[in-house]
Amino acid sequence: MNELVHSVRAAKAAARSAATTSPTPRTNDPARTMAGILEVATAEFASKGLSGARIDEIAAATRTSKRMIYYYFGSKEGLYIAVLEDAYRRMRSIEAGLHLEDLAPEEALRRLAAFTFDHHRSNPDYIRLVMSENMQRGEYLAQSKIIQELNVPAIQAIRSLYDRGVAAGVFRAGLDPLDIHATISALTFFNVSNEHTFSLIFKRDTRSPEVIAARRDSVVETVVRFVRK
Repeated sequence: MNELVHSVRAAKAAARSAATTSPTPRTNDPARTMAGILEVATAEFASKGLSGARIDEIAAATRTSKRMIYYYFGSKEGLYIAVLEDAYRRMRSIEAGLHLEDLAPEEALRRLAAFTFDHHRSNPDYIRLVMSENMQRGEYLAQSKIIQELNVPAIQAIRSLYDRGVAAGVFRAGLDPLDIHATISALTFFNVSNEHTFSLIFKRDTRSPEVIAARRDSVVETVVRFVRK
């Protein structure tokens, strides 16, 4: 009898220990489960692309099953589209928190350009995902039902600060807000997408804090001078 009690207590202790030491415990919260899958899948797709990514590895890393992933996302391609949408959603959500409408037009433009530079620098997986989807010629992003809706606020924010700047006489008239957005994206995207080749060819440590700070200032100033009257 004492041996039985001892065995039960030992089993309970082992269970408690496993629960407290498990790095990614299972959860019955669907939203949390999906978020965990998206986080791991983002790294997997960014590193290996759609064709190279493996659902088995995503399932193992999230302590879920392939069946569970397919239940939530439908297919590997469905998960890939969800990852793309989530990447854009997170970026636009942070942009919305910049409160550009509370700043003078030129200061708002500077903040937006600096934020975009910092975001891209800190989120290389986002850049790799966009590059990967461009290699797919936008085939899967075209299947998203919300991607245009997610990106409309970004252009609206630029249009608003630009119109205020034109009205205040600090920005030149006749520019397209979408072109301003494209200019900011091009200048900030390149620093991550071409980091390795640029650094190798020109023998410059593009990851040094001094180089990053100088490049950031250059990008922001280029954008402002492009728009300034």
